[in-house]
Amino acid sequence: MYGPYINEELVGKALKPFKSEVKIATQFGFGYNVGKAVTFSMESVPLIKHFETYLPFEESEILLIESRISSRKLKRREHLIITGDICRHYTFVVKGVLRMYGIDPNGREHNILFAGENDWIADITSFHDAKPGESNIQAIEPSEIVQIAQQDLYHLYLNIPKLDRIFKVITEEKYVELQNRVFQNISSTAQQRYTYFQEKYPHLASRLPNTQIASYLGITPEFLSIIRKEMVKGRSKK
Repeated sequence: MYGPYINEELVGKALKPFKSEVKIATQFGFGYNVGKAVTFSMESVPLIKHFETYLPFEESEILLIESRISSRKLKRREHLIITGDICRHYTFVVKGVLRMYGIDPNGREHNILFAGENDWIADITSFHDAKPGESNIQAIEPSEIVQIAQQDLYHLYLNIPKLDRIFKVITEEKYVELQNRVFQNISSTAQQRYTYFQEKYPHLASRLPNTQIASYLGITPEFLSIIRKEMVKGRSKK
């Protein structure tokens, strides 16, 4: 899910009920705990900092979140889920890059989205319906992740109402991302889709193999190389 790609207008509307609580978290601590000697697990720090880009949290809320999350490491090419699995977690990327992809009847893989640091990934349909999904989620490079299981997420919603609001914003932002991607595939040229990819994933463009980018764009790696050469030529003429 979105992580750094935040629609400020949408966030403002969704979090309006908590406007009086909004406070900027600093590098010295979280929310209301700035200046206090409070110890939190290292695994939760990136996740809490991410949440506090939306709203600050009390110490008791942070401790509750910590009690309901789990962390793990993934090897390169290791899968979180494959087609037919039920997605039981929302996954937050602390380090590394994950991809979601589908497989067509001919066995070809098609990348749907990527998730780098401070971003979320999940088969949302499978997660909410608790039914086997069609998506695959795989680590492109060695990765560190934090996960929240469905029952733990719902427990946090009940006990930390602001977190429910935050996840609604995150989910809506992800929907916007996927909708934009559909429109890109329908109405844009391959070069326009590549430009959009560079704008959408500026921190990943240089880290992903050409095969993965080409799969996301719906073209061959060879055609991607041609597009890049044409773009370089176009810039050199200016």
